[in-house]
Amino acid sequence: MMADENNTPETEAGVVAEAAGGEAPAQRENRGRGGRGGGRGSGDGRGRGRGRDRDDRRGRGGDDDGEELIEKLVHINRVSKTVKGGKRFGFAALVVVGDGKGRVGFGHGKAREVPEAITKATASAKKKMIRVPLKEGRTLHHDVNGHFGAGKVNVRTAPPGTGIIAGGPMRAVFESLGVADVVSKSIGTSNPYNMIRATFEALGNQFSPKSVAQRRGKKVADLLGRGGASEVEAQAAADAIAE
Repeated sequence: MMADENNTPETEAGVVAEAAGGEAPAQRENRGRGGRGGGRGSGDGRGRGRGRDRDDRRGRGGDDDGEELIEKLVHINRVSKTVKGGKRFGFAALVVVGDGKGRVGFGHGKAREVPEAITKATASAKKKMIRVPLKEGRTLHHDVNGHFGAGKVNVRTAPPGTGIIAGGPMRAVFESLGVADVVSKSIGTSNPYNMIRATFEALGNQFSPKSVAQRRGKKVADLLGRGGASEVEAQAAADAIAE
């Protein structure tokens, strides 16, 4: 009688199941939970492993073959997006990247946090780098104008010792590019995005004497001699041009 009183329905079901060579319902439930959890855990582990492998390969490839780049943060702006529940605030970053040897690029990125926005902008700038020919590795070959939207810039070559005479975003571009002597002026808007784009349009219209001579089928000395210089001076100037 005591044994019958202590045996609950669940206990009886477990005893019957064990006697039949099966498992108790509670054991099956626990094993099922563990199996489902184990399946998810193993699947997630494999997924994370593949993701890490892809990231490692991407990192080993390198964006610039291990080359050190100059990164300059030009502007950070707080932005907001209106959604059903209110507003979501984030940050937009404008970054200029260059190698200091004639290559430069710019990019912008948006994220909920400042470091992530800067990372996105830097990655975008590295993908859009352009090469600009430099005279003697310190200044531009000729004067040029740039225009984008309401932004207009004038960029002029300068003699040694002049330094970088430019303001704000334009200075960041020239420092990243590796220009040591330049005189520039921004006319119109002070929007950093438009100033950067106008500056890059001006740099995109910069040509070296060698490229112009190749395109026209002439010698570099012939082009330099048209300014009134003697043949000897023109040839010496042509030999001194690196690009």
